[in-house]
Amino acid sequence: MSHDILSDVLRCVRLRGAIFFHVSGGESWVAEAPASREIAGAVMPGSEHVMEYHVVTHGSCWGAIVGEPPVRLEAGDIILFPQGDAHVISSAPGMRAPVDPMELFTARAAQLPFTLRLENDERTESTGREGDTRIVCGFLGCDVRPFNPLIATLPRLLHLKPNGHDLTAQVIHRAAAESGDKRPGGEAMLERMSEMMFVDAVRRYVDTLPEDSRGWLAGLRDRFVGRALSLMHDDPAHDWTVDELGRRVGLSRSALHERFAGMIGQPPMQYLASWRMQVGAGLLRNTNATVAAVAQEVGYESEAAFAKAFKRLVGSPPAAWRRQVSPASRTPSR
Repeated sequence: MSHDILSDVLRCVRLRGAIFFHVSGGESWVAEAPASREIAGAVMPGSEHVMEYHVVTHGSCWGAIVGEPPVRLEAGDIILFPQGDAHVISSAPGMRAPVDPMELFTARAAQLPFTLRLENDERTESTGREGDTRIVCGFLGCDVRPFNPLIATLPRLLHLKPNGHDLTAQVIHRAAAESGDKRPGGEAMLERMSEMMFVDAVRRYVDTLPEDSRGWLAGLRDRFVGRALSLMHDDPAHDWTVDELGRRVGLSRSALHERFAGMIGQPPMQYLASWRMQVGAGLLRNTNATVAAVAQEVGYESEAAFAKAFKRLVGSPPAAWRRQVSPASRTPSR
């Protein structure tokens, strides 16, 4: 592919990371997190979708989506919850927190970052003890509207084992160092590294997909669908047709339509329309361009046609949506 579609999407959906707290656990402990939609406003204001992850820097523990089988986590492992599910991290499988997990986030939201020590269901402020299991907990935020084709194709749980030569290993190393010796700029460094860790996790997940997989990520590596996606992402304003895309990728119109829809879950022109709205949303949010100029930039001949399509997908007209999401310090055109 000539176009890095994954990077394109991650930029457009404003992926950003944050490191918020450290947990250490003694002999018997459990930490439970509510669904991310319940805490998104407190931990990552401005992000429509929040994913939580945990880096085990010392010891071992278990991690699970609430109600699902647990996975064993060792020092060096990362567990990520792309769909924002409520989950449990504990010293033994099958444990549940004795109190509502929202209490922790409600009480501590104004104090982030913090260090929490858990033992025998007790919570204390502490830097931890030598034999504790230690975990760094962080969040990743992104937009899901108008269009984010990545998130829906990820599993509910991603468990990454370090291989010693990847970004995951670097995150582990830096997280462990920052836990014991906080230095100026450390949190900012971890935030950027957590974003890189997420990209690395996605790439490693793609590598494990079976050959007959379906979904957006599988489409990226397909010879024909990936090329069609690359063409549309490279020039979303072009007046694409399925006929032209087919000629460019080496398939008939009907063959490309069938292959693309079967793998991505929507026809090529519907995908293009959705991606144009995502690109347009970025221009509305980040520039002073008029709605008419944005419409032309993403391939619409008229402002009215763009506004209608945008409202259908987002729920608000472009100008109204822009007022909702743009910084108060900037006065956009129309």
